[in-house]
Amino acid sequence: MTEMEIKNKMVEGFTSKYNVTKLVYFEEFATMPEAIAREKQIKGGSRQKKIDLIKKMNPTWEDLYEKFFV
Repeated sequence: MTEMEIKNKMVEGFTSKYNVTKLVYFEEFATMPEAIAREKQIKGGSRQKKIDLIKKMNPTWEDLYEKFFV
């Protein structure tokens, strides 16, 4: 899946269902179990905690995709 496919909602799934077009937060982990555990921790938190995580890393809510993944 490419950024163009995601941004143009050409692929069914989370990004098209929820109109997601920007990457504003991410974390990297050495192992899949670490990443899954962190994802569950974040998903279990309140919306405000998620917003606070984004604001701490990316206060202007800049699209980080090209900066880190191109």
